[in-house]
Amino acid sequence: MSTPTIDDPTAAVAEAAPVNTRGRVILASLIGTSIEFYDFYVYATAAVLVFPALFFPNTDPTTALLSSFAAFGAAFVARPIGSILFGHFGDRIGRKRTLVASLLTMGVATVLIGCLPTAQVPGWQFAAPAILVVLRFCQGLGLGGEWSGAALLATENAPKGRRAIYGTFPQLGAPIGFIIANVVFLVLSTTLDAEHFQAWGWRVPFLVSAVLVIVGLYVRFRLVETPAFQKVVEKGEVAKVPLASVFKTSWRPLILGTFIMLATYVLFYLMTTFTLTYGTAKTDAAVPGLGYSRNDFLIMLVVGCVFFGIFTLIAGPLAERFGRRNTLFWTTVGIVAFGLLFVPLFSAGFVGTMALLVIGFTLMGLTFGPMGSVLPELFPTNVRYTGSAISYNVASILGAAVAPFIAVALWQAANGSTALVGNYLSLMGLITLAALYISKDTRDVDYQS
Repeated sequence: MSTPTIDDPTAAVAEAAPVNTRGRVILASLIGTSIEFYDFYVYATAAVLVFPALFFPNTDPTTALLSSFAAFGAAFVARPIGSILFGHFGDRIGRKRTLVASLLTMGVATVLIGCLPTAQVPGWQFAAPAILVVLRFCQGLGLGGEWSGAALLATENAPKGRRAIYGTFPQLGAPIGFIIANVVFLVLSTTLDAEHFQAWGWRVPFLVSAVLVIVGLYVRFRLVETPAFQKVVEKGEVAKVPLASVFKTSWRPLILGTFIMLATYVLFYLMTTFTLTYGTAKTDAAVPGLGYSRNDFLIMLVVGCVFFGIFTLIAGPLAERFGRRNTLFWTTVGIVAFGLLFVPLFSAGFVGTMALLVIGFTLMGLTFGPMGSVLPELFPTNVRYTGSAISYNVASILGAAVAPFIAVALWQAANGSTALVGNYLSLMGLITLAALYISKDTRDVDYQS
């Protein structure tokens, strides 16, 4: 008897006889993305708080910050590559084992960042920043394959008429991961003085990731393959080269999915990375900010992110009742309007800033929640992993990779005003509105085809 190879789709059939329980599906899709986004946000927070001084110490503060953001953006360049790599195996050998591989890739890279010598160590002035970029690239590879697999795990196991609701569970991993990452940083920064935090305390959140990855792997190894992929295998319809197939048969959904996701990405990384930069910049700096302490603003971000989680869950039932397209269209209208409120809200003291964070994260939940069902529903089952992953991650380059960099440049160009930053968000929202306008609702598509 021949032994199934890693690229042999029949390997998935032997282990697919049982059915995943609802609790197992929810936990596996939620815990994986929570860990992945925790890893990702730990880096994002460190990129603002400590990496400019630790890895780019021989430049002025603004250049160091922009260099840190450039390293941050390396992951977004990697994400489409990860979507192709993991998408290939996700559509060839199944969702389960691909999700295990993506989690390991992200987790190992994150732990290694926590062990990396800084550029301040003799002999590491050039090597440390270079290795940091490589590890950041590996983080991007892992996340490039993680999201789509988790979304498919949830939606391909969902009962009829509940795909959008199930699709919100992997999405909930984003606010959960963000909150955990920032709480860890808060605990460390309040229990350690600045010298010890700068010396070694920043490493702890990266090293803690190892424990989270072990938990995530345990949950995912207990999964069985999704029913939708099993049917593809049984029918002999597994795509030999999913990348070629998706570009040949589904190029229009690839384009639409990318731009449907654009405003979501820009909004999220403005609300997390840019607001932290602007909120903690000194009021008397060359490019003035709000002057909050790091800990105070992290607490404000965590409070805002609670609304992100709540409205991510609310978005699922709304998308089931009113349709994915309608829910996203009117939420995006809100994002366009929100961009015009940056200056008046940021100028209104603590109340205005807190209102901006609450409104922004609420809109983030409403737009991010339905994406777990919308993007996968655009593609047939045999290329669904690859197609949804590419759309999601190409949007990450067009939106999230450049958003912090563009926002800082616009903020500096306006001498400390956030007017241009808000206009940038509104413009990206208009592009997403155009994509939604010409798209069709996917609520009633046949998800087994």
